[in-house]
Amino acid sequence: MSETRKEGERVCVTGGSGYIGSWLVRLLLDRGYTVHATVKDLKDEKETKHLQALEGAESRLRLFQIDLLDYDSIVAAVNGTTGVFHLASPCIVDEVKDPENELLAPAIKGTTNVLTAAKELGVRRVVVTSSISAVTPSPYWPANKLKNEECWTDVDYCKQKGVWYPASKTLAEKAAWQFSKEKGLDVVVVNPGTVMGPVLPPTLNASMLMLLRLLQGCTETYEDHFMGSVHVRDVALAHILVYENTSATGRHLCVEAISHYGDFAAMVAELYPEYNIPRLPKDTQPGLLRAKNASKKLMDLGLQFIPMEQIIKESVESLKSKGFIS
Repeated sequence: MSETRKEGERVCVTGGSGYIGSWLVRLLLDRGYTVHATVKDLKDEKETKHLQALEGAESRLRLFQIDLLDYDSIVAAVNGTTGVFHLASPCIVDEVKDPENELLAPAIKGTTNVLTAAKELGVRRVVVTSSISAVTPSPYWPANKLKNEECWTDVDYCKQKGVWYPASKTLAEKAAWQFSKEKGLDVVVVNPGTVMGPVLPPTLNASMLMLLRLLQGCTETYEDHFMGSVHVRDVALAHILVYENTSATGRHLCVEAISHYGDFAAMVAELYPEYNIPRLPKDTQPGLLRAKNASKKLMDLGLQFIPMEQIIKESVESLKSKGFIS
């Protein structure tokens, strides 16, 4: 399925303490990699403790404190690695007061800083974590055509509607492709949907917060933010597959299926009737065509996606065991 992995190969994971990052660090350690994981604050146990508890962490995990806008801090973390997984990027789906400083600068400049360090230090391949937020909202995409890797979010639409997170992910991904083209750096991208499943860090990410709110009766439909759910383990695995398979190029849509938030909410209601889950319209993402095998590129690399029902069950059970819901 992939070229043989060198035991002890050293890679860097930015945003290593985050929801996807923690899972990626875990799977990389499981596969014998040595990992440089970056955190915002080495003194904050909420960022470090769950990583240090992972199997293999004692001998093969090093933590680095970085600031995405501080190039030298990034160099220290990337130094000595052959591959970089760039996950660190602010994720705010709620109201954004200062889009430039809260989202755009760290996402775009942060990506360029990481890629510059990777290029300077001779890194072999960089996997950039983008998002389906760089695929949708795309109101001018043909109505009768399935959304795929060729589809890009309309940044002007985002700015008009004040939808800043998709704008930040789109501009950051475009900056990565531009850098790759100009500087000849090997870059490959993963575009995950709404990522859910067991939570390793002590805090919740935006997607799991979405599920928590739904269980509490929230009627928001995330019209500009949803295109399908995906298990966090599958997202971490997708990163490793595109890193290890030299044949993997371009963008990789990473969803269990293209679905509507209404489909997701209806299944949560069916599986957990004891919660007061609102009835949402059938089509919460107007015009979005549903598809089972939207992530064909990743399937061809051998990824078998965990189905929505299991994603929901493992997510809800994780929220219960962590005390977020009773």
